Amino acid sequence: MKKLTRHKTAFVFSLIFTLILLGSTGFLIYNVALLNNIENILRLIGIIGVILITLILIIFVIRFLRKYKKSKLIAVIVFMVLFTGIEAFVSYNIAKVYGTIAKVSDTSSYTTYSASLITLKTNEAESLDDIGDEKLGVLEDETSIEGSIIPKEVIKKQTLDNDTEEFASYIAAIDALKAGTIKYIFVPTNYPIMFGSMEGYEDIEKTTKIIYTQTKKVKKDSDEAEKTKPITEPFTVLLMGVDSTDENIGNSAFNGDSLMVLTFNPKTLSTTILSIPRDSYVPISCFAGQRKNKITHAAWQGEGCMEKTIENFLDINIDYYVKINFKGVVKLVDTLGGVKVNVPYNLCEQNSNREWGKNTVYIEQGMQTLNGEQALAFSRNRHPNPGMCSAKWTNYNSNDFIRGQNQQEVVKALLNKFKSVDSLSTIHKLLDTLSNSMNTNMSTDQILSLYNVFKEVSAKSKKSDMADLLGFQRLYLNGHDARIVDYGGTNLSLYNYVLYDSSVKAVSNAMKQNLGLKKATYPKKFSFNINTPYEETIIGKDENKGNSITLLPSFVGQSLSYVNSFCGAHGIKVNVKGSGTGTVISQSVPAGANVEDVGSITVTLAGGQTVQKAPTEEPTEDVKEPETPPSGETKHVCEKKLLPKAPNGEEVDDQAEEYEYKIDGKEVTKDEYDKTCSQ
Repeated sequence: MKKLTRHKTAFVFSLIFTLILLGSTGFLIYNVALLNNIENILRLIGIIGVILITLILIIFVIRFLRKYKKSKLIAVIVFMVLFTGIEAFVSYNIAKVYGTIAKVSDTSSYTTYSASLITLKTNEAESLDDIGDEKLGVLEDETSIEGSIIPKEVIKKQTLDNDTEEFASYIAAIDALKAGTIKYIFVPTNYPIMFGSMEGYEDIEKTTKIIYTQTKKVKKDSDEAEKTKPITEPFTVLLMGVDSTDENIGNSAFNGDSLMVLTFNPKTLSTTILSIPRDSYVPISCFAGQRKNKITHAAWQGEGCMEKTIENFLDINIDYYVKINFKGVVKLVDTLGGVKVNVPYNLCEQNSNREWGKNTVYIEQGMQTLNGEQALAFSRNRHPNPGMCSAKWTNYNSNDFIRGQNQQEVVKALLNKFKSVDSLSTIHKLLDTLSNSMNTNMSTDQILSLYNVFKEVSAKSKKSDMADLLGFQRLYLNGHDARIVDYGGTNLSLYNYVLYDSSVKAVSNAMKQNLGLKKATYPKKFSFNINTPYEETIIGKDENKGNSITLLPSFVGQSLSYVNSFCGAHGIKVNVKGSGTGTVISQSVPAGANVEDVGSITVTLAGGQTVQKAPTEEPTEDVKEPETPPSGETKHVCEKKLLPKAPNGEEVDDQAEEYEYKIDGKEVTKDEYDKTCSQ
């Protein structure tokens, strides 16, 4: 020891740098150990090598201190400093990668809900101190976290003496606010996104303002907790797009406008991809009685409700979800240097801030490299915008399905771009973007284990596109258009896309086959014509059998016996109002409501006896009630069927309606139908 310390200055410097080296080595080993299941052999060799180099340097320092070989000691210390710098550089980059992934991974057992008290912008009130003794609107559903539980906590916490008024739905509360019958209502903080795309509520963000907001953390159900399925087994991912002008996904609300379900089999490297139309009419898992509604409304209750809803109607388990902020997609694409996509038509679209005019995004037809704004516009476009752009940019037909295909093309193009990333600065930019714009319920270790899959795919696709190697099988949900009254919910007549049972089943079977849950069946014969271009088979697209929806008709002008007959067949209790004996003059439940949502109905009868008339319009093809002709006439069965339009997934359907007319099962013209069935 005396030999080591006889040159105190050299000893102190040597001790300091040795301790720094030991700390740096320990930190590096810790960070390398975090990269679980990534290059295990290389990591082990690297750790052993780092430990050996550290020990050798320490041994040399001790030896040269004892013999006090100054020049050699200085050389060793210089090398020690350089080695420590290398360790620090590697540790920093590993820690940054791991930290970003940990930020993206949301495996907490809690979901954060947010409710706000809003009023009209014309109201001068700016805080709770300004509301006086006015009533506060809440939901009558006491299980609603944002509509009832949080509001009551606010009232208690802020010691408010205000009375509350209960509403059956947020829309009913908003209507009352707009009508001036109430001045303040509680709604989810993301209400502009929830309701801004609905007909008649497009200006809700411009006409209202928030005066108070409160959040609440709620423990997730056990089936929403962290998934533990290994990535080495086939798995399912729900990809959800968050449409927001805010880049930070933590400040963005999920609205369910963009939904993709992917199944991936790491053993066969096969993938299925399904875009779900936002207006698909399905049972919503978190609505009372799993009431059917358009699937985008499942997002009102968060990703857990959306996940369970999709699981139920597709009959599969969703292993993981990934939420991506559309605004972040712009930065992601730009960081990668753009994506190469074949654009099928000239189009124009608003930019990521939902701005037109000088900010309008224009994209020409053809194979090209799109920048971030263009890629987002291409992914969001689902109809022409003739009021915003000239004919050159609006001469095309599009819909929600074409938008889904466009989004799939962008996803594939992004995969191909990721393969070519080889710059450390680019990786850091990507990590920064992803940490702000994406989160998932995958654990950090599960995300890291995707490296091995990516490595294998990348190695096999050196001379081809990664998306081609993964063999994307496109799936398609076929259905028909219908306007359905959201009875028991918003009570609005909304456009919905009613899925065919056979299409849903075909899609579900394809997913199960790729997941290894069902044995795949293959055609025994295959034929082709060299002169005929190959067309990709899209599973589910041609399926058009079966749908389980019957809509309530208008009973106005009908006899009580007709009402009793229809309602009795569908388990609906009939209450009669008034003392009349004639035909129905009003009904408590509007025509167009799904009979599954109707438990009872009250009809009001006219005073005199009136000859029964046939319904003037059949609301859906599933309601086929025989017309009752006057006594002495031949009885005919009249059917009026609303023909499905090209599926567009639009919230507001502005296309002309077309019908198919049949008498006694035979197709006839409209004039023949009117002449026979209106008598």
